[in-house]
Amino acid sequence: MSAQPFSIPTTVFDPALLATALKSSSSPITLLKKNIERTSDYLYQQFQQGANVKDLVWGRAKFFDQLLTSCWQLFDWTPNSCSLIAVGGYGRGELHPHSDIDLLILLKDEQSLEAQQQVLSDFVTMLWDTGLEIGHSVRTVEQCLSEAAKDITIVTNLMESRTLAGSTQLHKTMADGISPDKMWPSHEFFRAKWDEQIQRHQKHGNSEYKLEANIKNSPGGLRDIQMISWIAQRHFGAKSREALLDLGFLDEEELNLFDSGLEFLWRVRYALHMIAGREEDRLLFDHQRILAKMFGFEDDDAKMAVEQFMQQYYRYAFTLGELNDVLMQHFDETILRACEAESIYEINPRFRVRNGHIEVTHDKVFERTPSALLEIFVLMAQNKSIDGARANTIRLIRQNRHLIDDEFRNNPKNCRYFIDLLRSPQKVALQLRRMLRFGVLGKYLPEFGRIIGQMQHDLFHIYSVDAHTMEVIKNMRRFHYEEAQKKFPVAARIVKRLPKIELLFIAGLYHDIAKGRGGDHSLLGVIDARAFCERHELNKRDTNLVCWLVEHHLLMSAVAQRQDISDPEVVNQFAKTVGDQVHLDYLFALTIADINATNPNLWNSWRASLLRQLYVETNRALRRGLENPIDRTEWIKDTQEMAIEKLEGIGFTEGEIRILWANTGDEYFLREKIDDIVWHTEAISQHTHSKEPLILVKESGDLDYEGATQIFIHTRDQASLFAMMAAGLEQLNLNIQDARIYNSGNGLTLDTFYVLNENNEPIGDDPDRIQHIKQFLTEYVKQADAYQEIMQKRTPRQLRLFSVPTRTSIATDIDGGYSVLEVLTPDRPGLLARIARIFLDFNVYLQNAKIATLGERVEDVFFITNQNQQPIEDPELCEAIQKAICKELDEQAAA
Repeated sequence: MSAQPFSIPTTVFDPALLATALKSSSSPITLLKKNIERTSDYLYQQFQQGANVKDLVWGRAKFFDQLLTSCWQLFDWTPNSCSLIAVGGYGRGELHPHSDIDLLILLKDEQSLEAQQQVLSDFVTMLWDTGLEIGHSVRTVEQCLSEAAKDITIVTNLMESRTLAGSTQLHKTMADGISPDKMWPSHEFFRAKWDEQIQRHQKHGNSEYKLEANIKNSPGGLRDIQMISWIAQRHFGAKSREALLDLGFLDEEELNLFDSGLEFLWRVRYALHMIAGREEDRLLFDHQRILAKMFGFEDDDAKMAVEQFMQQYYRYAFTLGELNDVLMQHFDETILRACEAESIYEINPRFRVRNGHIEVTHDKVFERTPSALLEIFVLMAQNKSIDGARANTIRLIRQNRHLIDDEFRNNPKNCRYFIDLLRSPQKVALQLRRMLRFGVLGKYLPEFGRIIGQMQHDLFHIYSVDAHTMEVIKNMRRFHYEEAQKKFPVAARIVKRLPKIELLFIAGLYHDIAKGRGGDHSLLGVIDARAFCERHELNKRDTNLVCWLVEHHLLMSAVAQRQDISDPEVVNQFAKTVGDQVHLDYLFALTIADINATNPNLWNSWRASLLRQLYVETNRALRRGLENPIDRTEWIKDTQEMAIEKLEGIGFTEGEIRILWANTGDEYFLREKIDDIVWHTEAISQHTHSKEPLILVKESGDLDYEGATQIFIHTRDQASLFAMMAAGLEQLNLNIQDARIYNSGNGLTLDTFYVLNENNEPIGDDPDRIQHIKQFLTEYVKQADAYQEIMQKRTPRQLRLFSVPTRTSIATDIDGGYSVLEVLTPDRPGLLARIARIFLDFNVYLQNAKIATLGERVEDVFFITNQNQQPIEDPELCEAIQKAICKELDEQAAA
């Protein structure tokens, strides 16, 4: 408790006056409620005025100590037979505004329990009627000991208990009974609590950087601080973290970090409870914005206020998580492994390996040889037998990282160590994560230190910039593993032939280094990347390659997902930017690693197939020579000839084929694959006399992890067809990835939709579902206004919180014969149907669509024409279309 205990003025709460008033009051519940309300209001006012949160948390617990004691004294208890015990967080003397008040009513024996059943019931009923958020149990001493012996959670709660009222001897008997010499000896207690922490961390994503973190249970949260106290108490009998100073398990800096971290988390939790009006430990998006304002942050040109607040939270959580790691490992070495036989061998005068973990040979290693701060990570990367670093060595790294200054960074020896690490054949990603965890990476690369804990306030980027970067490096290493060859076949093949793998890692480290500075982070990052390359003495060609990769790291993804890569001209322009095979290989590997490290839900089989297609076509263009681009007319002619050859092989004559293709435009043969053209043609020939829509379904893609389900529809052309198909597919829980619309001159249309299911996967071999899709869509497209229904669905909570104005743009592609409409807007049900309805209103015809959902937002590209199949060149009409889309989508978001 505080050296100068926080005191609630008697004008707000007078415990003596309350005790007297309760004894004579005819309505004690009302009296208790008024005291609770008045005191809670006072404490919240103090919080708003900047009072020390520790005083408020302890003061609230003290208030309820006095209130509960007064309540207890109203009842006729058998002397020395029972007591009121505070347990858990309340037992520690800590109470946030809406935290449960955990109580144990401890009884001497079964006879005491039976004799006082009624008074126990009346006491608990009074507390409930008062509106207290209590968590209570009623047990005899024997029952407590029996349950504690079986359950690590119960014994932990009882360790943090104290008597509020009644017999103190009962509590002493219970406390003696749960001591380590009676149950849960320290090694068993530590193992159980560590397993409990591992499970808790797994439940919360094993990361301090969850988008909506739980400040109590997430890694780096309050539970991680409490964990250290519990183990220290169990093993050393330490009643506080301060006691660990004398035991040598904490140093002064670490204790200060724990205290400052605890105070920050308490302030956040206190505010969360007040905002939510109930117990709430989740940093939900809507709460984050309010908290940012309460903590004094404001939007600026580089970062939103909420991003600044969350960066502060993540940095505290990261620091506390790091301290928890070190101390848990220290406890492991001291408690669990204390009796292990030791295997020790020397590496060099500075380092040795003890039982698989590297350690310094003496405590002055880093002080006398600062370069050893990098050398240790190189040794761990190059030696397969080293599992990690000893806790005491990690602590020494932390204590000496201040030695990493400009002189250290510019020392050629240290630069060589860092490049040697990146060139290591194994464990590169692991060592970089350790460097980050131990505070070395942010010191050695100050520009990297600035992005630690930096988040973007959206659902797309689920990691902080530093965590995302580490995931990128990890993915680059994964491409070398056998299991990656199936999921990432092209990337796995490419990385093995990259001439210098360290250049890929450097590009990965720097591709997002300038996030949060304002401006184009790709261009700003080039400046830092070039400075790094020059400081580490890379040659000019390698430096230029790294800088090119940083500048263009988003290019391949943008072209694959936002342009028509079936168009030879699009591929040729991309190939000209890339220039050669080496740049293409490095860029492809960086792109795949980057996308998969941004959000696990972002990568799907369709994106994989698009990137692979762009890579393969660009590869061909480079081999052919950039001076020899493919001619569109030649491409169409070759496609038709090869399709005719296949169709003739199954019984068609060229004349029959030409009749079936008579009204089919060139775009169809430019964009469709030969096998699909054969598939469509054969099916249409068998359907010519039917008035029903022709619906075909099959898988697209020749690799297990790539492609989408292809849905082809041949039916009477109608202006609302795209709107109906978009709504119908959404009702089937199918997400459109690509749409290709071909309008013929005979009143019929050939539309192809590439879709994934709700799990971002192709439908696969599921005949029943495929049949259901065919039947549903066949009937659905007959209903002219069916698509209106999907537009009435409510938008989910998280998506509503990221409601930002819709942005649009229209550009005309004269060579392609269409206009390109881009729509950036928050995702919501019925989005495509709404846009399609606006197309209908303006007589706009859709030729192609590229659909990209990125977290809470979509970045959709529509290739459109007017009713004469020409680009929309009227500026006023373009403006009107965009205004209508923005008005429709933004009004829906506000509803």
